[in-house]
Amino acid sequence: MARPDVLVLVLAGGAGGRLELLTEQRAKPAVPFAGMYRLIDFPLSNCLHSAISDVWVLQQYQPASLNDHLANGRPWDLDRTTGGLLVLPPHEGTRREGFTQGTADGLWRNASLIRELAPRQLVVVSADAVYRLNYRDVLDAHRATGAALTMVTTRVDLHEASRYGVVQVDGDRVVDYAYKPAEPAAETITTEVFVMEPDAVLDTLEQLADEVGEDSLDDLGTHLLPRLVQRQDVRHFPHPGYWQDVGTVDAYWSAHMDFLSDEPPLDLDDPDWPIRTQGGHRSPAWLAETGAARRSLLSSATQVAGHVTRSVLAPGVRVEAGAQVVDSVLLPGVVVGSGARVTRTVADDRVQIGDGAVVGGPDEVTLLGAAISIRADEQVEAGARRPRR
Repeated sequence: MARPDVLVLVLAGGAGGRLELLTEQRAKPAVPFAGMYRLIDFPLSNCLHSAISDVWVLQQYQPASLNDHLANGRPWDLDRTTGGLLVLPPHEGTRREGFTQGTADGLWRNASLIRELAPRQLVVVSADAVYRLNYRDVLDAHRATGAALTMVTTRVDLHEASRYGVVQVDGDRVVDYAYKPAEPAAETITTEVFVMEPDAVLDTLEQLADEVGEDSLDDLGTHLLPRLVQRQDVRHFPHPGYWQDVGTVDAYWSAHMDFLSDEPPLDLDDPDWPIRTQGGHRSPAWLAETGAARRSLLSSATQVAGHVTRSVLAPGVRVEAGAQVVDSVLLPGVVVGSGARVTRTVADDRVQIGDGAVVGGPDEVTLLGAAISIRADEQVEAGARRPRR
């Protein structure tokens, strides 16, 4: 088999604990977004539009939820005889068997497979952000510098930077890197998109495994990235557009609100760069004579007989007559009963909200776990967390 030009490794094994109830029954990359999409759709669609056809998905936590969505890679033109989509689960039978303990550990455990394929470059991406990016642009910039690694960066508010890998730069060179520092020194962070020279990076990873122990490699930002920065072998590529991490409930809700503005940050159905997803074979959305929706995203098979404002409704959501849904994100199959009021709420799959119930309020995001039932006329206060029973 010919040596591929580029291999993309999608890191899709994390538990996503900061999303709380949303990742109780599903992998983080399988979390729905904007009604009909999943988070993993964004990097896979980027691969499609960047003309990259060798894609490996490294999975671990709740793999069934992700396998069902991936559909052999067909929506992203990855169901190929040669190359295409390969799903890498935890395995037994080799020295590098078992479950991973971080993103660098996952890369190390699959190093022999990567070396065997021998791609010219390795692109490592996470699957927990909403963005559009031509990976070929990053590859071109990377190849021009001769660096061992190029990281895609963006800027956030300084008080948010401690959630990420924080970098300081001089021109295109990264001169300092701190992984989730308590007191960030800069507003520039990594987006968890990296272009790597496979041999240089994997050799460094092997050295670190000898130094700190194979069980202590942890995440890419723990040892690997600081070591490469120390060697002055890392460049950065500023992300040219919208990028939003959705790793917390508040960030997940806020990103949905971005897409309800007069000018959404991304056109998800852009004919030149559509976000592809699995499925899409359900009936159109339906509005009753009494129903109304303003500044909202209504997915297929939604039924609205009440009033929906600044909200996102996933496939199969039903809002009954007299109900009001405001500033909320309702995932597949949610039912809002007659006369109920739902405000600033994220409701997971198949939540049933009874007639006349009041859920949430204007100040904090309320989170309802999958398949729970809110009784008729019950009140759920703002900021509450209701796990699946």
